[in-house]
Amino acid sequence: MKQLTRGFLICVFFNSLGLFSQEVAILKYKGGGDWYSNPTALPNLIRFCNTNIDTGINEKIDNIEVGSSTIFQYPFLYMTGHGNVVFSDEEAKNLRTYLLSGGFLHIDDNYGMEPYLRKELAKVFPDKDLIELGNDHPIFKQEYTFPEGLPKIHEHDGKRPQAFGIFHENRLLLLFSFESDLGDGWEDIEVHNDSQEVRAKALQMGANIISYVFKN
Repeated sequence: MKQLTRGFLICVFFNSLGLFSQEVAILKYKGGGDWYSNPTALPNLIRFCNTNIDTGINEKIDNIEVGSSTIFQYPFLYMTGHGNVVFSDEEAKNLRTYLLSGGFLHIDDNYGMEPYLRKELAKVFPDKDLIELGNDHPIFKQEYTFPEGLPKIHEHDGKRPQAFGIFHENRLLLLFSFESDLGDGWEDIEVHNDSQEVRAKALQMGANIISYVFKN
């Protein structure tokens, strides 16, 4: 009964939060991977969204640990990095509760985290698999249209960009962008010297993700 009551209260909290708060946070994780990479990416995306798609996202971005109860204050979590990812059993349980209660996590592979991530996501959702999103998924048709799906921002292994998701009761609660490197395209222009066209694609796709979470 206590678990049921806690879950109900969390759901009510998220429903209320969606009406009044548009906040995002960066997810910190253990394992040695650089969760702090691309420091200018998320601030730039937020400013782009607030300017171009009429969001009111708080520009103060907190760094939140996976196992913290504080994650329930943020409807949107962003996670990135290049290397190893490790979730303890308690952290996996906390993240699972957060996602099933209405939260959303975007994991953006900055190159190299995919094999570690898949192993840890199996702890979070042992009963669910990452499913590739079709190009007709609504996340590609929000404020901006991407008829070919996830855009390619940076080249690494010559693989096509892929968007994977985890669903619960037809709700997309986790997005994993792979071989795209959206975050690099969100960074300050002098960091990677990407063209304006490439940066625009990255920011517009990021805006679609934000819109999908906060406006639907």
